[in-house]
Amino acid sequence: MTEVPKEALQEAIHNLHGCESTWRESVPVKEVSQGQTLWQGVVQVFELHGHPTTNRCHAWSYAAQGSEKRHFVAGPHQGLLDSPERSARTGTVKEA
Repeated sequence: MTEVPKEALQEAIHNLHGCESTWRESVPVKEVSQGQTLWQGVVQVFELHGHPTTNRCHAWSYAAQGSEKRHFVAGPHQGLLDSPERSARTGTVKEA
């Protein structure tokens, strides 16, 4: 798994949500279903500055199977997406 610089995730956050961010922590996440690892990686947690509904965001990137192109995910910490683990789980389900 290839990690991207935090600055690349901050750029994605800015592009997706129109606000600046400050990195806060890295959270290792492993999403498993029926004994199979669906996704394993590190979700970065950022503080958001100027977002209208939340002050945190969970962000990570991945390359689709067979592709070198990076996809960026940046989900605001709100509602059911109240942890890095739940954000990754939701992103994994959407991708599947």
